[in-house]
Amino acid sequence: MEATYTDTRDNLASYWDKVVNEREPLTVHRRGHEDIAILPATELSSLMETAHLLRSPKNAQRLLSALQDSLSEEGKVQGVDSLAKEVGFVW
Repeated sequence: MEATYTDTRDNLASYWDKVVNEREPLTVHRRGHEDIAILPATELSSLMETAHLLRSPKNAQRLLSALQDSLSEEGKVQGVDSLAKEVGFVW
């Protein structure tokens, strides 16, 4: 979704509802300025958390490997208790 600054200003409530309901960012163009994006705060938080988790190359490789295993159905099904025991987490 894209709009000009003026259109966004004149129709902010409508654009706000569309951004939230459709979960799609709104790119706002303003002449002579850098574009901005408006998106739901939960989407921003999710993106920031993902970026944080992928910042470490070792962690990124581990997460991407787990995702690949999951998509190829090669991963193992495991309950919370057995997972906690495997990683040494004590209740």
